Parts: sequence; structure tokens; C-alpha cells
Amino acid sequence: MKVLMFGWEFPPHSSGGLGTACAGLTKGLSNHGVDVTFVIPSSKIDVQSSHVNLIVADRTKAKQSISVTFVDSLLSPYMNIKDYVGKLELITDSLPPGAGSVYGKDLFQEVYRLSEKAKIIALSDNFDIIHCHDWMTYPSGIKAKKVLGKPLVVHIHATEFDRTGGNPNQVIYNMEREGFNEADKILAVSNFTKQKVVDHYGIDPDKVEVVHNAVEFNGYKGRKNSGINALDKVVLFLGRLTMQKGPEYFLYAAKRVLEHDPNVTFVVAGTGDMEQFMINKSCELGISDKVRFTGFLSGDDIDRAYSMADLYVMPSISEPFGITPLESLRNGTPVLISKQSGVSEVLDHCLKVDFWDIDQMANKILGVLNWQELHTELKENGKHEVMQFSWDDPASKCMEVYHELT
Repeated sequence: MKVLMFGWEFPPHSSGGLGTACAGLTKGLSNHGVDVTFVIPSSKIDVQSSHVNLIVADRTKAKQSISVTFVDSLLSPYMNIKDYVGKLELITDSLPPGAGSVYGKDLFQEVYRLSEKAKIIALSDNFDIIHCHDWMTYPSGIKAKKVLGKPLVVHIHATEFDRTGGNPNQVIYNMEREGFNEADKILAVSNFTKQKVVDHYGIDPDKVEVVHNAVEFNGYKGRKNSGINALDKVVLFLGRLTMQKGPEYFLYAAKRVLEHDPNVTFVVAGTGDMEQFMINKSCELGISDKVRFTGFLSGDDIDRAYSMADLYVMPSISEPFGITPLESLRNGTPVLISKQSGVSEVLDHCLKVDFWDIDQMANKILGVLNWQELHTELKENGKHEVMQFSWDDPASKCMEVYHELT
């Protein structure tokens, strides 16, 4: 079976959980004998600053039936309207005088431009299924479906309601809704997400199949060498610093914890539009000396961050799934997650709290840090539980959908 798959990121050309999920899912599909052509947008600047050749070489060396195709575009992971304008201006400034840009004048025009190229790619092989990940790729999938006459599967990892806290951009919302309506089947990463698709977009629940994410085991052997005061316990936040992830609640809980136990260091790993807010807020709360900001992490540094921590906290306001708790448990670090997350549906050996309940969050952090029996139980049982996860399982569910449609 040949699958034409559209996404907006793929490791190492990625900055979030979507790329991790796409890499895991395509590997699982490959293990089932599926031939995947994965298409992502990438400008010349992006390609020059990434390890694109390593992606291709690794896939070829592994003899997996996955090929990564880059389409010249200014679109990039988690891009917003302002980000696109800035990137377009950077490109335009580098052009010779009088030369015009080939890229779209705004984010949405560039999404359309990518969809026009998708029609050409679709005709390059005899694909059986078209599979798209999140809103930027839905117009591409719709046009590929029309030229090929093949079934379209759209995979929703986050809705516009998740990203904006319930205040969606109308144009993006319309693109999502059109993608859902044009799709032959919708895959949601959790029941939490499925319900949002049904409630906010008016989609028949029978059209939506839940396919939970998984985690890949990379054999990383972590070492606790953080450079942090050896007397301090370490609590970690790792993720994009955006409203959806609730990083400010991590700081509010940190303030409560430090009032009871000053020997704790809080590490914030990631970047995003709330980064400066987070730095300022830590100063405002009077805890800046106990909060470390690492910036964006990738590769082994991610596992190293998990392994140095005594507890990982994911206080997301609206998390469709959330792979990071699985990554933390993979490294033997207990987790505290918000109840407003898809991963809470499949993970039992962890602590759960409402994202807004900073008192309960602080109490549970203190419990794990100060009660060794609880820490050990969460660590051992959590790691055993996550060992049962495999990308072959969601790949099998995708295969069932593919066969149902073909």
C-alpha cells in the first residue's frame, strides 16, 4: 500500500510533538509494509540550517519504505500570521533589487500555494491513500484527493480551539472544518480531541476514529549531571511556551512549593511567544533565582533534561494528547499531568490535576519530592507502564482505517 502523507514538520526538521508523532507513526506504518511518501514545506533557509540530508540517509540506510519530500515554502511548524510576515520580509530583503518573491503574500495564501504543488506531487505515483496532519495540510489533501480520486484521511493533533484558548482565527477554523467535511475519515489523537471535533465543528462522531499516540524507545541512558545545586530537587517543564501549554501555572505552583521547601529548582525547557512573559513573571514572583530557562532543546538534550529531573510537570490548559509525559517515564522520571489532556486517558501510573488548581499542583509536587516511597512507586510503575506503548499499535489502527476506505 502506498500512502501520500502531508505534514508541516518531521524530525529533525521539527520543533514540537507533531513531528515526533509523525516520525513514530510513519515508522510503525513502515513496519507494516506501508510505503509512505511524507511531504513537508521547507524554504531554502530552513533546509540549509537543518539536517535534511541526514533524514534521507537514515531512512535509506534503515531500508524503511519512507521517503521525505521537501516542497519549497515559507511555512514552518506552529507558524502564526505574524511569524509568516517576518519570514517573508527576511526572504524579500535578501533578494536582488527588483526581484519579486515567489511566496504567498500572507500565511493563508502560502497554504494555498502549497496545495497547488500538492496536486503535482499526487500525480507522481500511484498512491492508495492520502493522509494529512493538521490544518496547514488540509487544502493540499483535498486537492490531492480531487486529482487522484483516492480516499482522504485527516489526522487532528490539535484544533484551533486548543491553540487559542477558545478564540479561534476564523480562517483557520474554516480550513479545519472544510478538511473534516471533505475527509473520508478523521483520526483524533484522543477522545478529548474527538469531542472537540464533534462539538465545535458539527462532525458526526461515527466519522471520527480515536488513535492514541505512543512513544519510541531510543536506548538513551541518562545521567543526572545538571550543574544544579546537589541539595536541590529538580522539577521540569518541557514544551512550547505558549498559552495552550499553561507554563504560567507551572510558575504559580513553583511559588507555592518554594514557600514550603526552598531546596527545589524549577527548570523551564522550551521557547515560544510566552518566553519573555515567563522570565518576567519569575522575577515578579520573587523566584527567579530558583527558575532556570534552558531555551529550545533537541536530540539527546531532551532525554538528558528528563533524566536529571525528580518530577516532570505538564500543566496544559488544552492538550489533545501530550507525548512528553511518555518521554519522561521512558527516562524513569515520574510525571504530574493536567486532567485536560488526552494522554490522561491512557496513562494510569502518574499524578493528575486540573491545570488551574495550583494549590493541588503544589501539594502533589511536594508529595513526590518529599515522600520517597511515592516517588519510587510512580517511577517504577510508570516506566513499566510506558514500556507497553508502541507505535505499531496506532499504525495498526491506521491500517484498519486504510483498508476500510480502500
